[in-house]
Amino acid sequence: MKIAFHGAARTVTGSKHLLTLKNGKKVLLDCGMFQGLGKDTELMNREFGFEPSEVDAMILSHAHVDHSGLIPKLVKEGFQGKIFCTPATRELTNVLLQDSAEIQEDDMRYANKRRLMEGLMALRPLYTMDDAKESVKQLVVKEYHEWFDVIDGVQAMFTDAGHIIGSACVNIKVQENGKETRITFSGDLGRYRDVILKSPEDFPQADYIIMESTYGNSLHEQTASTPDILLKWIEKACLQKKGKLIMPAFSVGRTQEILYDLNQLENENRLPDLSYYVDSPLSITATEMVKRFPQYFNKRVQKIMQSDNDPFSFKGLKYINSVEQSKMLNFQNGPLVIISASGMADAGRVKHHISNNIENSRNTILMTGYCEPHSLGGRLLAGDKDVHIFGVEHEVNAEIGSIRSMSAHGDYEDLSQWLGCQDKQQVRQLFIVHGEYDVQKDFQRRLINKGFTDVQIPERHFEIGLP
Repeated sequence: MKIAFHGAARTVTGSKHLLTLKNGKKVLLDCGMFQGLGKDTELMNREFGFEPSEVDAMILSHAHVDHSGLIPKLVKEGFQGKIFCTPATRELTNVLLQDSAEIQEDDMRYANKRRLMEGLMALRPLYTMDDAKESVKQLVVKEYHEWFDVIDGVQAMFTDAGHIIGSACVNIKVQENGKETRITFSGDLGRYRDVILKSPEDFPQADYIIMESTYGNSLHEQTASTPDILLKWIEKACLQKKGKLIMPAFSVGRTQEILYDLNQLENENRLPDLSYYVDSPLSITATEMVKRFPQYFNKRVQKIMQSDNDPFSFKGLKYINSVEQSKMLNFQNGPLVIISASGMADAGRVKHHISNNIENSRNTILMTGYCEPHSLGGRLLAGDKDVHIFGVEHEVNAEIGSIRSMSAHGDYEDLSQWLGCQDKQQVRQLFIVHGEYDVQKDFQRRLINKGFTDVQIPERHFEIGLP
């Protein structure tokens, strides 16, 4: 058997890992889109590094686009197998892929107007809305803790990863030539002190582990609670500076956490009397979906829901659906709060809000999660004084901030705790994926110091045989 790493290899996004059995059968773990990698992003998303029609089955860890976003392209190019996922992942993936298709089609229309004026050929999106709708027909739901057949000789079971609603670690058993090989793929791991979700679960003993490493060399802030940090930013940006507080936030996971924290501030009578806008149709849909799976919430949230039936709502919260309503926010001078996707500020409505407000020093842009260094959010966090948005150069006068405590990814202590259920002597190899290379090298040293003897950091398209 062989494993090939076709994405999230020495980078954070684009998760794709291909198992090839000795009989030639292939199982794909995730099929994610590369994001925030600058000019290389488009080309990387057009080349899989393998033939889609040769893949027999796929297992999806969770719905985030950097793990699911190329499924329509995979199907469009010949993949006909089943895609196994949890119930919540199926629902979220459906809306996220349609949203991704819509964004691509809109971006292509905008880009092609300029290209045609310059005498260049028109570009085509990676896939269309019809492609997205067609591809989700191949999603097959499986519950947590239930072993199921993937293909002949391969079984899998989901355990809760605690990252977003429906996120899973993928545990695999492969039978070849009378021998069983055990492989676990972490997907994205959440935190053991998550505000909303249950903690990542222990998982069966593995021979080989493929694990994420986004925060493999850092610890999240623990000095103050996230609601307290949010309150300080609201008071500074809106009450003191009388400006707008713009928070780029991923539609699934991050937006719900922000709403939950703001709801807590209201319950404690500490939330400033302002207008709080969620300007993202996808975020609105995702929030309603999350509410349909309370069984995935931790005990604290379930207890709160006994007295507060909607922990994601509060006074002053307003949802923006139409493009016209979104544009009208640009004519309000503040103070107000805008929560909008995408989380890296590289696409979606938040990019327009930043474009319209970044040059005003009264305004604040508050990043709420990880940003690829080449993304707009990453460049702002790096301190760039000028940024190009939609082909126009903008001077960065708005205050730029970040809340590190809000990450849905576990830090190195969380990652180490997840591995704590394993007998290190039985883990033959551990592959570090889904992280920046410098971070991965630091995490590799930590794991070796903890007793894991063979820890590798595969590069993109690297393939290795498993003895």
